[in-house]
Order: sequence, then structure tokens, then C-alpha cells
Amino acid sequence: MNPWMEIAHNEALKGMENNEGGPFGALIVRDGKIISQAHNEVLKTNDPTAHAEMVAIREASQKLSTYDLSDCTLYTTCYPCPMCMGAIFWARIPTLYYGSSMEDAAQGGFDDARFYTMIHNPSSALDLRPVDIDAGKTLFVRWLAKSDRELY
Repeated sequence: MNPWMEIAHNEALKGMENNEGGPFGALIVRDGKIISQAHNEVLKTNDPTAHAEMVAIREASQKLSTYDLSDCTLYTTCYPCPMCMGAIFWARIPTLYYGSSMEDAAQGGFDDARFYTMIHNPSSALDLRPVDIDAGKTLFVRWLAKSDRELY
């Protein structure tokens, strides 16, 4: 087993055995050193966003004092769900190694198919209703007018 993936795998086992969340583990590596390692903590924290990848990204960002993890690599035991994939993109992590597939996760009770359906057709999964659109747009106008804004 790949040594980095083995650590992620052991994290997944740790979380599962302690009933802290599902069978998922992740770790972030930079320059051959572990920056963070985590497992799914959804049950432990009652936080539906506490997926292994999310927890690892949060920890790495805090340790490195940056949201930009473009010099890091992520190892995760399963192909990331859409939420985690979004966080990986926002963190600018350029390389991801994963163990099991979306199909494996679905067979294990973690089926992301409805999320992918929603991505292609959002109104199929949510009752989306725009409200106060003009006020919402003013936030972006004010953002662009800020001379001290920092893009991320």
C-alpha cells in the first residue's frame, strides 16, 4: 500500500472504530511531510460538513496560515463528494490521490448520485427562489469598489 494512503486508510479505520463518522480518511502532504491528517467526524461533531477532506483542509490551512494549498497533495480513501471537491478546488490543491470510487461509496451506503443530479439540474433537488436580487447585486458592486479587497 502507498505509505501516504496507508495513513489515510488508518485514519478512516480510527474514525469508524470510534463511531465518529463514516469510513473515510484523508491527509495533506507538502514537501514530503504530513501537514494534516483526518477522518470523517460527522457523527462526532454533528457537523454534516466534517468529511475527512474538509477536516484535513481546515487543519492544513490553519497550520500553514493560508487558504492556498497549491503546494500540497491530498490523499483520500475515497473519490471526493461534490462538497469536498469544491473545497479542494477552493484550496487550490493540484493533485489528489484517492482509494475507492464513487461506485464503491454508493455500495457502502454513501451515494452521491443525487448531488450530481442537482449539479446538472439544481431545481430538480431544491425549491430555488430568488429574492431581493437587486440588493444582492449591490454587494458585488461594493466589493469591486473596495480598494483594499483581497481576491482569493
